[in-house]
Amino acid sequence: MKKKEIKKLTKDQMKENVEKLKKDLFNFRFQKVNGQVKSPAKITETKKNIARLKTLIEVKNA
Repeated sequence: MKKKEIKKLTKDQMKENVEKLKKDLFNFRFQKVNGQVKSPAKITETKKNIARLKTLIEVKNA
């Protein structure tokens, strides 16, 4: 997700996306262990997106 796309989301939508991305990350970890990961860069990208969303959620809380 791009920063512009994330800023357009509401706080609830951000929280939903964080949960979805956490599930994706969980699945990527299993794929990595089994050697089925098609793109290892997706893991890093997912982690960064989670961090972006969490940061903006905190900013909106303040």
